[in-house]
Amino acid sequence: MFVITTSTKRLNCDQSRGQLMHRFFLWRVLFIMAVYSISNINAQIRYSVPEEMKKGSIIGNIAHDLGLDVQRLRAGRARIVSGDSTEYVELKTDKGILVVKERIDREQLCAETTPCSFTFEIILDNPMELHHVTVEILDVNDHSPTFAKEEINLEISESATPGARFLLGSADDPDVGVNALQNYIMSPNDYFILKEHSRPDGVKYAEMVLQKPLDREQHPRLSLILTAVDGGNPQRSGKIKIEINVLDANDNAPVFNQSVYRATIEENSPKGTYITTVNASDADSGMYSLISYSFANLKGNINNVFKIDEKTGVITLIGVLDYEKAKKYEISIEAKDQGGLGDSAKVIVDLIDVNDNAPVISVMSFFTPVPEDATVGTTIAIFNAKDVDAGDNGQVACTVDQNTPFKLQSSLRNYYTLVTDAALDRESVSDYNITITATDSGSPALSSQKTLNMKVSDINDNPPRFQKGVYTAYVTENNPPGLSIFTLSAQDDDWNQNARISYLLDEATVGGSSVSSFISVNADSGVVHALRGFDYEQMKSVRVCVKAQDGGSPPLSTNVTLDIIIQDQNDNAPQVLYPVQTGASVVAEIVPRAADVGYLVTKVVAVDVDSGQNAWLSYKLQKATDRALFEVGLQNGEIRTVRQVTDKDAVKQKLTVVVEDNGQPSRSAVVSINVAVADSFPEVLSEFTDFTHEKQYNDNLTFYLVLALAAVSFLFITCVVVIISVKIYRWRQSRFLYQSNLPVIPYYPPHYADTGVTGTLPHGYNYEVCMTTDSRKSDCKFSTLGGQSVLVVDPSFTETMQRAMKEKNFMEENSLSELLILENPMEWYDVTVEITDINDNSPSFPKAMDGGEPQLTSTVRIHVTVLDINDNPPAFKHRVYKATLAENTAKDTVITSVSASDADEGSNAIITYYMSGTGDVNDLFMVDARSGEISLKGTADFEKASRYQINIQARDQGGLSDSCKVIIDLTDINDNIPMISIVSMSNSISEESRPGIVVAMLNVNDLDSGLNGQVHCYINDNIPFAIASSSSFFSLQTEQELDRERESEYNISVICTDEGVPALSSSVSLRVQISDVNDNAPVFEKTNYEACVLENNTPGLSIFSVKASDADWNQNARVSYILEDSTVNGVSVSSYVSVQPDSGLITAMRSFDYETLKHFHFRVKAQDGGSPPLSSNVTVKITVQDQNDNAPQVLYPVQTGASVVAEIVPRAADVGYLVTKVVAVDVDSGQNAWLSYKLQKTTDRALFEVGLQNGEIRTVRQVTDKDAVKQKLTVVVEDNGQPSRSAVVSINVAVADSFPEVLSEFTDFTHEKQYNDNLTFYLVLALAAVSFLFITCVVVIISVKIYRWRQSRFLYQSNLPVIPYYPPHYADTGVTGTLPHGYNYEVCMTTDSRKSDCKFSTLGGQSVLVVDPSFTETMQHTIKKNNSIDGLASTESK
Repeated sequence: MFVITTSTKRLNCDQSRGQLMHRFFLWRVLFIMAVYSISNINAQIRYSVPEEMKKGSIIGNIAHDLGLDVQRLRAGRARIVSGDSTEYVELKTDKGILVVKERIDREQLCAETTPCSFTFEIILDNPMELHHVTVEILDVNDHSPTFAKEEINLEISESATPGARFLLGSADDPDVGVNALQNYIMSPNDYFILKEHSRPDGVKYAEMVLQKPLDREQHPRLSLILTAVDGGNPQRSGKIKIEINVLDANDNAPVFNQSVYRATIEENSPKGTYITTVNASDADSGMYSLISYSFANLKGNINNVFKIDEKTGVITLIGVLDYEKAKKYEISIEAKDQGGLGDSAKVIVDLIDVNDNAPVISVMSFFTPVPEDATVGTTIAIFNAKDVDAGDNGQVACTVDQNTPFKLQSSLRNYYTLVTDAALDRESVSDYNITITATDSGSPALSSQKTLNMKVSDINDNPPRFQKGVYTAYVTENNPPGLSIFTLSAQDDDWNQNARISYLLDEATVGGSSVSSFISVNADSGVVHALRGFDYEQMKSVRVCVKAQDGGSPPLSTNVTLDIIIQDQNDNAPQVLYPVQTGASVVAEIVPRAADVGYLVTKVVAVDVDSGQNAWLSYKLQKATDRALFEVGLQNGEIRTVRQVTDKDAVKQKLTVVVEDNGQPSRSAVVSINVAVADSFPEVLSEFTDFTHEKQYNDNLTFYLVLALAAVSFLFITCVVVIISVKIYRWRQSRFLYQSNLPVIPYYPPHYADTGVTGTLPHGYNYEVCMTTDSRKSDCKFSTLGGQSVLVVDPSFTETMQRAMKEKNFMEENSLSELLILENPMEWYDVTVEITDINDNSPSFPKAMDGGEPQLTSTVRIHVTVLDINDNPPAFKHRVYKATLAENTAKDTVITSVSASDADEGSNAIITYYMSGTGDVNDLFMVDARSGEISLKGTADFEKASRYQINIQARDQGGLSDSCKVIIDLTDINDNIPMISIVSMSNSISEESRPGIVVAMLNVNDLDSGLNGQVHCYINDNIPFAIASSSSFFSLQTEQELDRERESEYNISVICTDEGVPALSSSVSLRVQISDVNDNAPVFEKTNYEACVLENNTPGLSIFSVKASDADWNQNARVSYILEDSTVNGVSVSSYVSVQPDSGLITAMRSFDYETLKHFHFRVKAQDGGSPPLSSNVTVKITVQDQNDNAPQVLYPVQTGASVVAEIVPRAADVGYLVTKVVAVDVDSGQNAWLSYKLQKTTDRALFEVGLQNGEIRTVRQVTDKDAVKQKLTVVVEDNGQPSRSAVVSINVAVADSFPEVLSEFTDFTHEKQYNDNLTFYLVLALAAVSFLFITCVVVIISVKIYRWRQSRFLYQSNLPVIPYYPPHYADTGVTGTLPHGYNYEVCMTTDSRKSDCKFSTLGGQSVLVVDPSFTETMQHTIKKNNSIDGLASTESK
């Protein structure tokens, strides 16, 4: 080893710096040893240069010092590979010198460390060499001493004693040795002297000591200059200005600028409103001139109403002001300084009244209910209205609603009487909500309202009234006894007992019998019941008189007439009057054979004692010997001939006629009539001798004809009858429900409620009156008697007395006002009570004596406190404090505490702790100004400094101070992970590299000390690499042979772990790529390939691709495809296919034909781009697939133009006779060659068929003589391809037994005419006509149905009836025990009606009968209707 050493200068440093530098040089030495053990190391060089050299300055001739030539530096790619010093120096390989790259600042590089140097390594390749270079930086005096602050500000009380010390801190000079700080100089003055001190680490600091007392009145401020000088040449210095503020002692009391302050404010002002500001001044300065304001001697709730700012003296509102409670406030204000001296003043706040109180209405007396016959001027209520505001704001005026029969009268101030101003009528208005409004005269005016609910009591002045004078009810005959026929309802406008109605039946006679034997009336509900069953044939109607009587005293009554119309039922069958039915009658009528159509045979006459539609009779022919000969008139019963009588008609004819009425259900009678068809009476007698024993006529042909005719007629007539019946039904429904006398039958179920209080249970009916859905108001309204009593009745008197008190503000008026009220008759009197004061309260401080008799006094105790002055400086308990701290301790951790005490009291005893120092100390530690706790502010790092010294100063509020020293020792912990630096690395190595080749060189360093700094490295397993170590240097080497095809690159993780507890580690990933050599031939994906192509392909068609891969990389893996030369059917394979060299795509060079070439083989070679190239071969087979490109060819029968007859079929041929066989072939293959045979056309399809698969033509049935001789068959032969192809063959077949017959028939075979048959033609024509008519009929019916359905949906023009519904609603609005009667009508139409047939706008528009749900029958009434659409008026009545 060749070492070159230059002289260096060293400076003393503390123990921690020496240890750090020792470790620094130690790992450098280990690095040199490690590199030497790995490769050849030629030299270790050391240079010394001064700092601040210019860029490009020469440090040394590295080539000369290492004994190398410049060519070796360039060939070995010499470079600086380690350390951060690469930013300071640069290696010029072309000249072999080391120069300054950037300006070197020793203070920035090493701070206070001496000697200062940096180290780096120069590495050369081929072969690898490593050289260690150290450059030492020499200090120059380029820095002046500087202070941390530009100015020191001190506050010292004028009461400070001589000898007090004040720490000034230290200056900082980055230079070292004699260039560092040497001493301090302070400007001359009469009060302070300067003392210098040195810390254990050599840092010098200054302290200022007071030698003469200060006088603030002579010198309130002092300015001094402190100068720090170093020992360099030339000498440098730094200055700082010391500004001393002399603090004053508290010798002046605050003084208010006014003794009394006045302010005005409106009541209801918002919180936070400014009122006024008080101001006091203090001649002292500093904290003694700070004045605080407060309330003194608070009265009442002043502290909750006002607030004073302690610092500014601003008084603001925090509560709620109310003029009615207090008109002004007097507040005592006190001002004090920090020394306890003070002054006082008074603040008077006057309130301004605003109109913020609405008048208050108090009801003294209220009388309800009031009888409706009360006289005008009757007193209803007495009340007063007051407003607690003052002036115009308290003047009140009262009004009452204009549209009520009441008015106000006033005889006393603020007292009013409510009296009636008009007559009352309970039936018009049953109660009044009287609103009284009281308004004051403020601006804006305020008002309040009071609503009195007065009930009007009822007297019996209205008789019951019916809605109609005459009611009509309907009942069907044969009704069961007890049936509810009708419900009468009367209304009484009175209330309670006066409106309770009873119904009574007036005695009368009907048909000589008392009406009470026919009907009865329920006294409570008015329901009319039938006591017996009625018979329409005996009695058509009944008229009764019903009286409605109320429950008043005296009672009032009204009569009404009820007409009960009895409706007919179909309870009688028709009676046949002619012909008379006797047992001896054999022949009733004779019809001559010459009778024409419509001849009147006889007439059936019948009657029905019922009425209406029940008496409508219809006649039907139930049974007849010959139905085609006679008919009967449906309405008149006339029997006439339907057709001309012929000789074939039987003489004996028997007719059975049914006579049926139109009732529901209908009733009928049957009559049998014997008719003789003859011209003479003897003929009748001869034929009718055995009439009763005649045989049934029967004939097969006639029977089937009649049966068929009946079936067809039945279907047709049924259809017609159904359509007509539906039409008639709908027409009758519309006529029946819109133009008939059928009634609308609403139903009103009664509800009962027992609400009486007199011991009986009166039954009332509760109906809520409702109008139609479009009515806008109710005809009448019932309200609850809901007032509340305000009079208190004394059992011993007949009058009630009430009293109202008026509250006053006793600060202004010492009196009370009361109102005395008497009722029956009502009188009131105003009473005033004056309150006289007595001496019952002692005075409160500061008033010590009052002037009462006897005189009262009060006392107060005075405490005097002696205030302290700042005449004692703080004193620390210890001069030096020591503590230990583990590095990386969490921030805000308390390290230790310093404590100083001060003999003074109060603010003078409050000690504040300061930390004096510069640089890292202030950034790392902090002291709590109050408690003296020293805590960690930053992050402590043992590797930067192992010990810290802190100067702590304790200062009181008067400026006196003391100082102490705190020494903190740091303990090392394992907090630094190993740092891995890559010295050199080869990113790519060949896969042919042998084991032991160095891939990379690493340097690992751990800044921790001891075991925490010892490092071990290892790499991941299962890789062909190993790591070798020597101290802090590690080399990565190959351990096994490499194969790029197996692994093209390795991500090697180097993990370095120290021996600390817990151990820390770091890692670095090295990516090593394996470079490729051409050692692998291309490999096809398959050993051989097969592909298919359809024939008739287009030239240039892509068939498929061959694919080969090469495990090598880049150019070595680039594969080219080559078609090896060979022949196919004597032709070069390249004329059939070609191969693209890059993609391996095989394309067809021509169009293939399956019929000539079905498959062929060839070989393809894959060759890579290596040197030399490697290749491989593969065999490819191409199979040509068939397409359906050939039509079938018919081999037999051979088609020639001269052939006329191909086959002969004898007439004796049986079923399945083989006529011939069609033979065809298809040159295609597979399913394209599958053939099928079909018979396309034939003269007689029912005679021949062809085999689908074999083409055999055979007979389907037995050949007959009727079959034509000439038969022509057309057979289609079709293959199974997609699309299919076909061939057609025509075959002539002769059905004959001899050849001459064939020749005679086939002479014009080729010119045969189209077969046609008249019968078939007409059958088809008839079928088409019938089908067309049927489909047309169906379509028309469906279209009509759909059209009508849509019309009903959109236009709502249906024939459904109007079905009104009258839902009852009930409401009990009374409170005295009875329920008023009302009627509820609501007209509802059907959902599909477009308008309402009738509307009820008032009560009593129509007569309505109510059906009791306890019965199953109903009574009906007649409704008069007007047809406004046609303009025709008609009245229907029974």
